[in-house]
Amino acid sequence: MRLVADANVLLPAVIGGRASAVLRHPSITEVITAETTIGEVKEYAPQLATKRRIPQDTVMLAVASLPVRVVERAAFEKRIPEAKRRMGKRDPDDVEVLALALHAGLPVWSNGNDFEDAGVEWFTTAALLAELA
Repeated sequence: MRLVADANVLLPAVIGGRASAVLRHPSITEVITAETTIGEVKEYAPQLATKRRIPQDTVMLAVASLPVRVVERAAFEKRIPEAKRRMGKRDPDDVEVLALALHAGLPVWSNGNDFEDAGVEWFTTAALLAELA
């Protein structure tokens, strides 16, 4: 299974949350994300490190080690207007994730419900773990 990941699943994966089990599962062959999404993960990683009392450099190394392929905006840019229409005013930060999913024809992996009515297949971490069990 291939997936497009949102920041809200990648950040918990950095510290070994349940999302890391999805990334390690043998049925998951590829996880991709947008450059802006990985940027969001990097932005919030120091806060996560402080909250969990983990050294920042350890968390940043874990971010860099995520088994996720980062896709440049140019690859899916043509799908951004459609993604904006589908996303509406729900969460502008999710537009690029949706555009990438539309471009690649892949389901979205996100714990936010912003993708519920976006017209793409969408999984939460809990739903993926149940499906992969």
